Amino acid sequence: MKLASLLIAIIGLCGLVIPAEAGSTPGNSHSTPRPNIILIMTDDQGWGDISLHGNAMIDTPVLDQLALSGARFARFYVSPVCATTRASLLTGRYHPRTGIIGLRPGLDTIRSEEITIAEMLKSSGYVTGCFGKWHNGTHFPYTPPGQGFDEFLGFSAGHWSNYFDTNLAHNNQTIKTKGYITDVLTNSALEFIKQNQDQPFFCYIPYNAPHVPIQVPDRYFQKYKQRGLDDMHAGIYGMCENIDDNVGRILDLLDQLSIKNNTVIMFLTDNGPFSSRFNAGLRGKKKQLAEGGVRSPLFVRWPGKIRPGIRVRALAADIDILPTIAELCGISKPNTLPLDGISLVPLLNGKTDSWPKRMIFSFYAREGIRGMTPYSVRTERYRLINSGHGNQLFDMIRDPGQSKNIADIEPARTTELIMAYQAWFKDVTQNLTGRTPIPIGYTEAPTVDLPSTQGQRSKGLKFSGRAPGWNHDWITKWPSNAESISWTIDVVKPGTYEVGLLYTCKIDDVGATLQIDIDRHQLTTTLREAYDPRPIPSPDRILRQVAYEKRWAALTFGRVKLQSGPTQVWLRVVNIPNQQAMQFKSVRIKKVD
Repeated sequence: MKLASLLIAIIGLCGLVIPAEAGSTPGNSHSTPRPNIILIMTDDQGWGDISLHGNAMIDTPVLDQLALSGARFARFYVSPVCATTRASLLTGRYHPRTGIIGLRPGLDTIRSEEITIAEMLKSSGYVTGCFGKWHNGTHFPYTPPGQGFDEFLGFSAGHWSNYFDTNLAHNNQTIKTKGYITDVLTNSALEFIKQNQDQPFFCYIPYNAPHVPIQVPDRYFQKYKQRGLDDMHAGIYGMCENIDDNVGRILDLLDQLSIKNNTVIMFLTDNGPFSSRFNAGLRGKKKQLAEGGVRSPLFVRWPGKIRPGIRVRALAADIDILPTIAELCGISKPNTLPLDGISLVPLLNGKTDSWPKRMIFSFYAREGIRGMTPYSVRTERYRLINSGHGNQLFDMIRDPGQSKNIADIEPARTTELIMAYQAWFKDVTQNLTGRTPIPIGYTEAPTVDLPSTQGQRSKGLKFSGRAPGWNHDWITKWPSNAESISWTIDVVKPGTYEVGLLYTCKIDDVGATLQIDIDRHQLTTTLREAYDPRPIPSPDRILRQVAYEKRWAALTFGRVKLQSGPTQVWLRVVNIPNQQAMQFKSVRIKKVD
């Protein structure tokens, strides 16, 4: 047997992952072709929402087989909420470094100087696509088209209000779609793969299901109702099975196109489940720092390169995905900012002896970083948690369900982990800059909305949702002329801008005088036309807490000339002749020359 053939045989038996050469291309017989990368992430699907993890009530046969056909990680960690996980996943850095200072709209933006997986791969010759929920910035250039993606279909906000026949962003335009959102996103991803099958591609599919609202096609919902589940969990499990079916469609296409063996598939979730349900005995859920809130599945398949059935027990995290993809694609020196993550390729090769002992840190803030809690530190054996009510230490080997706090029994260990966390927090927060100004004036986004959810508002202005202030919400009443709301914008190109707002108003409330101050300009107008449509119906399986979608009327104030640089925008109501002024959605600024 020739030496080359012998080496190939040995590699096939061992399942050795050979990173591609950076300069290799498909069809180059002298080097390893660069693999395609498909990265799939779901939203609020917990560790226990996969049948392979012991849940007898749910069917996920495709994900089960995906896990068994490659490597699956037993201790892979993400953040307890979505925006922070996405930032770390895309940059290989702990999220506070990236500009993410909270979960609320406007606090969840990755700085433009961060280098994402898409930007890294694009600079190495990959074509890039994103299909799903972004949640790392809602204004260009912080959206996917500005962060390295050639193709984008989805939404940039933290959640969406309607999953059937909804409007989505296609690159920098809004389009009407037809069908259930997970199916629609998959359709676009499949088309992207077909169009780019002859060149290396990166296909990022961050599905928004099974995040609320609970909406799912009837056949999935009825299946789980027949198993005796309540409406919430029948809906959640139905959404998860629909995801499973769509992952199956992706795998089938790879077979049809004969690119299966040159495509790496990764699957993970962004945090724990948002409701109390089966989670394989793990304590905690979304927004909590116990194991069940931050442990995610990670399945990695690369036929012929990663041996089926590998179980990885070493600690790994979302920050490791970028350096892993870089090594798999033969990028020895990725053009990123300094990374916190490390490549998982040795673990994919079954080499665990040299894997470093490490600590995985978790922290998040909803309203902006105002202190050092809540936080958690995970080591091979222990988990330290402080949710703002004191430190708790758990032995994760003897007590995987975290039932016994041993902080008082192990004071030295507790102190060691507290000090490690304090040093980490000081390091990752040293360059915080606060809320990111909203950019206006880019050619790619000539019209920009300043949402009420991203403004700094006075206390008398209230949102409509029972869980208030999330995307699609609005100011439900404007009760007096003492109230105001403001935004910081960054004018990237000087010129003339048209200024207006989106509102609804009952006929009995017509007549308010409104004022917008922008830079040195003051614009006033009177609200003369009533517009009061009902919220758009949504096929929810359970009553939602967040706001429904609504149609809005546009009111133009006038035009102003703006110079480059940061400035403030203020909205006030000068005169309210009736009980309230309006319901307010956003200020709209459009570049006209």
